[in-house]
Amino acid sequence: MNYVSGLLLTERYRLEELIAEGGMGQIWRALDERLKRPVAVKVLRPGTSSDEAFVERFRVEAVNSAALQHPNIVTVHDFGEGEQSAFLVMELIEGRPLSSVIAERGPLPAEDVTEILHQTALALHAAHEAGVVHRDVKPANIVVDDDGYARLTDFGISKAMSGSALTQTGEMLGTAHYLAPEQVQGRPATPACDIYALAVVGFEMITGTRPFAGESMVTTALAHVGQPAPELPATVPEPLRTTVLAGLAKLPEQRPADAAAFAEALRLPAGTAPAHLVEGALSAVSPVVAGLSGGMFTPYPPARLDTASQA
Repeated sequence: MNYVSGLLLTERYRLEELIAEGGMGQIWRALDERLKRPVAVKVLRPGTSSDEAFVERFRVEAVNSAALQHPNIVTVHDFGEGEQSAFLVMELIEGRPLSSVIAERGPLPAEDVTEILHQTALALHAAHEAGVVHRDVKPANIVVDDDGYARLTDFGISKAMSGSALTQTGEMLGTAHYLAPEQVQGRPATPACDIYALAVVGFEMITGTRPFAGESMVTTALAHVGQPAPELPATVPEPLRTTVLAGLAKLPEQRPADAAAFAEALRLPAGTAPAHLVEGALSAVSPVVAGLSGGMFTPYPPARLDTASQA
């Protein structure tokens, strides 16, 4: 099905304007003609609705997102599916992806970084408490309005921790620049992976660049395992500096214990380094030594990168 302005879905949602596109779908501004309110409608890209894997991920996004109720998570209202289409109806957020904000403004002020990270960490904590791992935390999936209010969106490759994965052993889902080392090695995604990705987002907001980048998705992904994180400028204030670097620790146990702990660390008094995260922060920027205790860098079968969400 080709989606165009004016198209009416299930005799209820009238598409008005295309506002975003990604590897999996399009997002339209639309009108819910039954309730007379503006909504956002995410549809599968034309040509993908016949791919059962794409459709199944879309169903998972609908189920996982609908289970989440939090001020910093975009609310899902409805889901529909037909022979040639599938769509997700969400609250319409008047804002911009954080990726666009970074591209336009470059490095952000420390107070803005702290606030966006804090709100997103609270959203992740709510998701994790509900048993959902996002698995694709990145600036493009964080919407920020003009008042600096942040909302986490796009649970398209999320995984219910109690459910079965949509991937085969050794397959990675996510975006290479934000993959935790254990994901690169083919290990199951856990809440600690979302915390690592959030720390990468923090680093990017602070510096305007990502901590790891290679000539390809594969070399970028492997850099998370084999390269230390770059140092943050000494001008970055505490507790922001130590919290972000600790989130980039190679070993999950050296990161903040959970997303709530990440958020709490950011709320320490200005100039205070979170003492319990100092070791993790130091390890993040230290040379990587093969064969570290805990088996973190034990060789795994090569993981296969899924390219559907690399945008």
